Amino acid sequence: MAEAPYALTYQKFVHFALEETRKHTNLNPSTLQEKFGFLSSIDGKTELHMHSFESPKIRLLRSLCIKGSDNMQVLDFAIFPRVEFDLPIFCANFFTTAAMSIVLLDLNPLHNVISQHDYKKKYYTHLIPLGNEYTELFQWGGKITSESMKFFSPIVIWSKFPPSQQKHHLLYSAFCDYLKSWLQLMDHVTAETDSSKIIMNLEAQHRYLTWRAEKDPGHQLLRRLTGETLAKEIIRSFLFKGVDELGMKMFIDYFPEYKCDDGTAVNQKRSMVGKSFESRPWDTRGEFIGNTSK
Repeated sequence: MAEAPYALTYQKFVHFALEETRKHTNLNPSTLQEKFGFLSSIDGKTELHMHSFESPKIRLLRSLCIKGSDNMQVLDFAIFPRVEFDLPIFCANFFTTAAMSIVLLDLNPLHNVISQHDYKKKYYTHLIPLGNEYTELFQWGGKITSESMKFFSPIVIWSKFPPSQQKHHLLYSAFCDYLKSWLQLMDHVTAETDSSKIIMNLEAQHRYLTWRAEKDPGHQLLRRLTGETLAKEIIRSFLFKGVDELGMKMFIDYFPEYKCDDGTAVNQKRSMVGKSFESRPWDTRGEFIGNTSK
């Protein structure tokens, strides 16, 4: 018999992540922990639990768990490498209600895996079998814009499904395996000494943060729970810490196609190109076939 939806929490995902990461590196609490730890929603019905850490190779490991009414559970977990390393960004975004789970799990590429074949070979080619194993279990979740697709890898899990104990356990297994894979990559990566490549890593991470801080679909929920001012602070100073420190470029500097007629405001559309991927745009070899998609 399926377990009741309220039992399908994401706390054990965070516990595993912290315990497993500590096997590979010395995690120290981030200074963010002093300010971002626990919050209640405006109506007092929802709890927000936040954790943040750093290590010699990790600029920021942070998690946000939301437990709300109507069996709502949210996990936003990410690991950002220090800019001396071109590691992918570990990304887990899970949203569950009594009726639906929406999940995205990936090692988000720091650099373009479609055009930069050396980067893809370095970090993803050996992980394609792992990705195939889980993408067979989690069907593609529907349309993703071409703009968003630039931040995903060939092993991305993007899916929607009715919540169940079986699916929850499969998702936990995928989360654990993807995290272990990321930690193994971290173990073997060496710091870049070429200043020009470090600058490239820094700008690539800042570009990623700038996109997420502006266009991440979870922002609407945060605004509803905490109000506009606090939500903005959580987004820019916790979830995507670095967007105001790692670079001076603004969103429209990186993504000029979103510039409104006045030259400063950002168009709120999800996509300016108007192209989306209704089916998985990578084949089982990890080759991008999205150029033939509509």
